[in-house]
Amino acid sequence: MIEILSSGALNSVQDRGRRGLLSSGVSRSGAMDLPALDAANALLGNEPNAAAVEVATFPFRLRFVVVATVAVTGATAEARLAGRRLMPWGAAEARPGDELTIDPPTAGARIYVAFGGGVDVPQLLGGRATDLKSGYGGHEGRGLKRGDRLPLGRRATGRLPDGGIGALPPPGRSDPDRPLRVLPAAEWLDFSDAARQRFLSVGWRVTAEADRQGCRLDGPELVRERRRELLSHGIVPGTVQVPPSGRPIVQLAEANTCGGYPKIATVIEADLWRLGQAMPGDALRFAVVDRAEALAALRETADWLDRLRSAAALYRVS
Repeated sequence: MIEILSSGALNSVQDRGRRGLLSSGVSRSGAMDLPALDAANALLGNEPNAAAVEVATFPFRLRFVVVATVAVTGATAEARLAGRRLMPWGAAEARPGDELTIDPPTAGARIYVAFGGGVDVPQLLGGRATDLKSGYGGHEGRGLKRGDRLPLGRRATGRLPDGGIGALPPPGRSDPDRPLRVLPAAEWLDFSDAARQRFLSVGWRVTAEADRQGCRLDGPELVRERRRELLSHGIVPGTVQVPPSGRPIVQLAEANTCGGYPKIATVIEADLWRLGQAMPGDALRFAVVDRAEALAALRETADWLDRLRSAAALYRVS
C-alpha cells in the first residue's frame, strides 16, 4: 500500500485504457503517454496493463507503507526515494516509511509512477483507468488527494539490485523537433490544397486549452474548399478535427467517441505520447505518412519494449 502525501486533482490512476468500447460511447481513457507507462511496468515485471499513477501536477509526494518496487518514467524531472535521487527511467526497491518526491518537470508534462504488482483498484468496464471527465474508474473516479491510500497487487518474484536499474527512453524521444506523423482522415480532400499545405508546414502552438480530453492548437485558419453538412461520426484519440474557427483540435485519451467537426488527419498511435507530454506554448508540426509506416512505428516501439522487459528480468535477483 502507498499513501499520498501531496498531490493535485489532475493526478490519477491510469492503465492502458478501455479498448473496444467506443461504439458504446465509452472513451478509451488511460495513460496519455502509453510508452512511458509500458516502460515503467516492464522495468518492474508487471503485466502490461497494470495500473500506475499519472502525475500531471507537481510537486508530488507519497509514502510507502509496505516493501515495494517503484519505477518512474515519462517527463524529465528529479525524483528522490528516501532522499536518494532516482535515475531517469529507473526502478528501485522501497522500504516501509520511504517517501518518493517528484519535482516539477524541466521537459515534458507527465510522469508515470508504477509499483510492483500495479495499483490494485477495482476494475470497471475492463480497466482500472480513471475517466476524469466522466468521474468513474481509478480511485473513486477522481484525482488523487492527500491522505488517499492505494493498495498494490502481487509483485513479480525477485528483488532489484541495490541502486536500482534504469533504461534508455523509447525510440524518438531524443528528437523533440520531429514532426508528428499523421494519416489523412475522411475530410482531408474537403480542404483546399493551400489549407492542406498550411496544415503540414506551420509550427502549431499548443494553447492553454489542453487536457486529457483534447489539445487545441493555435495558428493560421484552415479553410474547407468543399463545405457540406456532416452528421456526428466516430472519432478516436489522435483525430485532428477542424472546428469553424479553422484551428485544429487533436482528440486525446478522454476524447468524446463521436463528433461533427471535419477530420483533416489522425495522429498515428506511435506518436500520441508527444501530445501527452506537450506543454502550452510548445510548437508542433505534422507530416503525412502511409499506413505501412504507421504500423512500422508501432512495431519499433513494441520491439523496444520486448527488449526492455527481457533485460529487466535479468536484473531481478531471488
